[in-house]
Amino acid sequence: MSANSLAYSEQSGAEAAVELGQETTPTSSAGGAAFGLFSTDFKKNEDLKEMLESTKESLKLEAMKRVVGLIARGKNASELFPAVVKNVASKNIELKKLVYVYLVRYAEEQQDLALLSISTFQRALKDPNQLIRASALRVLSSIRVPIIVPIMMLAIKEAATDLSPYVRKTAAHAIQKLYSLDPDQKEHLVEVIEKLLKDKSTLVAGSVVMAFEEVCPERIDLIHKNYRKLCNLLMDVEEWGQVVIINMLTRYARTQFVSPWRQDGVFEENSEKAFYDSDEEKKEGAAQTKPYVMDPDHRLLLRNTKPLLQSRNTAVVMSVAQLYWHLAPKHEVSVVTKSLVRLLRSHREVQYVVLQNIATMSIQRKGMFEPFMKSFYVRSTDATHIKTLKLEILTNLANEANISTILREFQTYVKSQDKAFAAATIQAIGRCATNISEITDACLNGLVLLLSNRDETVVAESVVVIKKLLQTQPSQHSDIIKHMAKLRVPVPMARASILWLIGEYCEHVPRIAPDVLRKMAKTFTSEEDIVKLQTVNLAAKLYLTNSKQTKLLTQYILNLGKYDQNYDIRDRTRFIRQLIVPNEKSGALSKYARRILLAPKPAPVLQSAFKDRDRFQLGTLSHTLNSKATGYLELSDWPDVAPDQSVRNVEVVEAVRINTRSDCYYRRDEDHSEEKRLCSHSYLVFCSRSDEGQKNGRLEKSGSGSGSASASSEESSSAESSSESGSDSDSGTDQKRNTKPKPIKKVRDVIHVVHCFCLSRLFPVQVSSPVFVPVRPHELLHRMTGKGLAAQYHFPRQPCIYGDHMVSVQLTFNNHGDHALEDIHISEKTSTGQSIHCFRPIGESGSAAVLGRTCSKTERFSVSIQPAVGELLLPVTMTEQDFSREQGKLVGMNESSATITMAPETVSSQPVSKKVVSVANVGVVPSGQDNVHRFAAKLVSSGTLVLVCVVQKDSSAQLTVNTERTVVGSMLLRELQTALSSAP
Repeated sequence: MSANSLAYSEQSGAEAAVELGQETTPTSSAGGAAFGLFSTDFKKNEDLKEMLESTKESLKLEAMKRVVGLIARGKNASELFPAVVKNVASKNIELKKLVYVYLVRYAEEQQDLALLSISTFQRALKDPNQLIRASALRVLSSIRVPIIVPIMMLAIKEAATDLSPYVRKTAAHAIQKLYSLDPDQKEHLVEVIEKLLKDKSTLVAGSVVMAFEEVCPERIDLIHKNYRKLCNLLMDVEEWGQVVIINMLTRYARTQFVSPWRQDGVFEENSEKAFYDSDEEKKEGAAQTKPYVMDPDHRLLLRNTKPLLQSRNTAVVMSVAQLYWHLAPKHEVSVVTKSLVRLLRSHREVQYVVLQNIATMSIQRKGMFEPFMKSFYVRSTDATHIKTLKLEILTNLANEANISTILREFQTYVKSQDKAFAAATIQAIGRCATNISEITDACLNGLVLLLSNRDETVVAESVVVIKKLLQTQPSQHSDIIKHMAKLRVPVPMARASILWLIGEYCEHVPRIAPDVLRKMAKTFTSEEDIVKLQTVNLAAKLYLTNSKQTKLLTQYILNLGKYDQNYDIRDRTRFIRQLIVPNEKSGALSKYARRILLAPKPAPVLQSAFKDRDRFQLGTLSHTLNSKATGYLELSDWPDVAPDQSVRNVEVVEAVRINTRSDCYYRRDEDHSEEKRLCSHSYLVFCSRSDEGQKNGRLEKSGSGSGSASASSEESSSAESSSESGSDSDSGTDQKRNTKPKPIKKVRDVIHVVHCFCLSRLFPVQVSSPVFVPVRPHELLHRMTGKGLAAQYHFPRQPCIYGDHMVSVQLTFNNHGDHALEDIHISEKTSTGQSIHCFRPIGESGSAAVLGRTCSKTERFSVSIQPAVGELLLPVTMTEQDFSREQGKLVGMNESSATITMAPETVSSQPVSKKVVSVANVGVVPSGQDNVHRFAAKLVSSGTLVLVCVVQKDSSAQLTVNTERTVVGSMLLRELQTALSSAP
C-alpha cells in the first residue's frame, strides 16, 4: 500500500520491503542458505531456531529476514513462533520491526503464546519510535481473544490521540478489527471515529473513513462538519483512501442535496433572459419552470473529484465515474466517458469491471459512448467474457444511423470459432431486430440462412431467436415455420423451440404438425426433459385442433409421460389428460381447455441483461454480481427538500494577529505531530552583510567578544524592557530616519513560539508564576560558523503577551568580527509545520534582504532551536487533593514511572525540588509528607495536564509522570531521571 511506503520512507530499503510484505534479498554470505530454505528441505528451520536464540544481534537479524522471506513465499513458519517471540523486547529497531511483522501474521494462530507478550506490546505502545508504536498496536489488534478487548480499546483510544499520523492511521485500522471481534464496543469506537474524522492528516483520512463505513455507516451526522475538509483533502489522500472517501461521499450527497435531474426545473446558468424577451414572458416562464440552483457543497464535491479522472489507479477513476453518474447533472456526466474508455487498455480483469459499468450506462445514455463505438469492437485476442460485454454495449448503442455498421460487425462475429461468442452474437442480432423495426425482416432472413450452418450451436441459437421474432408476425412467416420443422437439430433447446412454434401456430401448418408429432412419439423416451414437455404440449394442442389425425398419438404420448422418471413430466401429463379428455372426474376446467392452451400470447421483449442492474451502485460488487452482496449499502433517493446546509459550517478559529514589529513566532498546525515539534529542528535563518562603505545602523565588533555591552539609548533591540525597545517601536523608527544611530555592539530580540491548540480538559487549572532558576544559555550560532556573528538563546519562562499558547525564547547576538553588520533578520524557515512571522531587520540599510531561499550579497546561516520538553510547560496551581484525583484518572498507558538511585547529596527535599524545577517549568504542589514531592503543569500547546510525583525511599526514589501525551511523558521522565540521578 502507498500508505505504508509513505510511512517507511525514512527507513532503509530492506526494512521497507519487509513492511510491505515483500521478499527481502538476503545478504551474499547467507545466499546459499536462504535459497535452500525455500526448497522442499525444511530441516533448515533448526538452523533458524539456533540463530534466533543466539546472543548476537546480527544472527538474529539475519534469521528474521529469512523467516519473513519464508512467509513471503507462502511457507508455514508457525513452528518458529516461540523462538521469534523471545525477541519481541529487543532493543534493535530493525529486529523488532521484523518480529512485529511475523507476529502480525501468526498472532491469531498462536494466541496463547502471543498473550504472554502482551505486556511487551503495551510498553511498546509508549516507544518514542512511531513505527514501533504502530507495529505494537497492529500486533495487539491481531490477537483475536475477547479477554483483551479492554486492553485493545484503551490502546486504540491512546493511539487515536498520538502525535504521529502513521500511528493514528494504524488506530483506524485497528478499529475495524476490534469491531469484528466485539460488536458491543460500537459506542466507544464511534467516539474514536468521531475524533479521528477531525484529523487533518491525509494519511489518516482514508483509513478512518473506511472504519466509519465498517462500524457506523448510518451515522451521517458525523460527516457534516468534516464534509468540506474531506473534499479538499481528496487530491492528497493515497489512492485506495480516495476510493473509500468517494464512495462514502456519494452516499452522503444523495441524502443532503436535491436531485439535479428534476424535470420541472432548469439550470439557472442556462436560464438567462434573451435580449428581446419581455418581462411578461419572464414571469410566465418563472411560473412554469423553477430554476435549479446547485448547492455549493454539491458543486465542491464534483469540482474536487473531476481531476481524479486522470488518476493512474483504475479504481479511483471508476469511483469518480460512478459519483458523476449518481450525482452530476445529466449534461455533465459525459466528462467521464474518455476516462472510462481509457481504462479499456488495462488488464483483462479491469476491462471486465469497466465494461460492465459501461453496459449499464449505455442503456440510459447512448449518446455518451456512441462517438467511441469503435473502441468496443471485438478483438481476436479478447477473452470470451470481454467479447460478450463488448457485444452487449454495441447492441445498446445501435440505432437507425449506425445499425448497418454494427450488423456488418455482427456478420463477422457469427463466423467466430468461439461458439459461445457466436451464439451471443445471434442473440444480439435478435435484439437489434426487435428494437429497430426497419431491419426486422432483414435480420430474420439472415437468421434463416444461418439454419444451414454446419455448426450445431449456431443453428440452435438461430432457431431460438427466430422463434422469438416470429411471435411478432406469425402469419407472414409460415414458410419459415415449415422450413424449421424439417430441421434435425440435436440441441434440446432448439428442438423445444421448434416444437413450441409448431404447436403455437399449428393452424398455419395443418399438414406438417401431425407428422412432426408422429416422429417425436418414436423418440419420446430418449429425449431431454424440456423436449418431452414441449412434445406433450404439442400433442394437447393438436388434439384440440385436429383430433381426428392425432387422437391416438396423443393418448400414446400421454401414456408414455404417465410413467416417465421425471415427476414434472408425470404431473404435466396427468394435468393435460384431465384437461383435454373429459370424463366423469373432470371438472369445469375442461370446458376452457382451448382458451387455456391456445390463448394468444404476447411477443417476448428482448432486453439487455444489464437493464435492471441500475438498482445497484455502479462499481460495487453487488452490481458486478447482479445480486445484493453482504455489506452493500443502498443509495437513498434524493430528498424532496434539501436539508439545512448550515450543519456543514465549521467555526474557524482565527490566528492571533500581532502588529508589533519585534515579534517573531512560528505556528504549529493541528495536523502536524507534536513529536516532530519536540524532536526535530526548528530552522531559522539569519542574514548578515558586511559593508565598509556605510556606517549608519551597523553592528560594530564588540571589544571583549563575549561581554554584555549595552546598546545605545537611541537604538536598543532588547524586547524585554519597554524603555529599551526604541529600535522596534514606531517612534524608534522615526528617530532612526532623522538621527544617525550609534554603532551597535550587542543585539537582543525575543522570538515567540506559537502553538495553536484548544484546551482539551475541563479541569479548572490556574497558571502560577514560574519558579526562578538560573539562566542556562544555549549556543545557537558559533562565531566561527557565523563569520564573527555569535548567537545564544535561552527560555526566560515568562508569560508571553501575544497569546496564552506561546513560549518565549530570548536571543542574544554578539559581533566578534572586524566588520559592522546590518540587516540581521530571520529568513524563510526550512522546517515543516511552522510559519515564521519575522521581526523588522535590525539596523538600517538601503535595500533590506528579501525573505526567501536566496539573499543576494548576504551571509546566510542555518540554525536550529531545540527546546527541551520541560520548557514547553506552564506551571499550574493545584491542591494535594486535586492532584491525587487527577492522577487517579491518568493511570495505565497514561502513566510512565521509573526507579532511580539518587546521589547522596540529593537526599534533602530542597535539592529534589530545585532539580525538578530546573529541568521542567512546573509548579510545586504542597505536600503533607516530607518524602513525597508533587509537581503540576500543563502543556502550552494543548493545555493537557502533566503531573510529576517523586517518592523518596532512602537512597532511591520512585519517579512517576502522568499525562495523556505518552510521548511527552516518556521524554520528560528520561530528562528528570537523568537530572535526579546526577550530583548537584
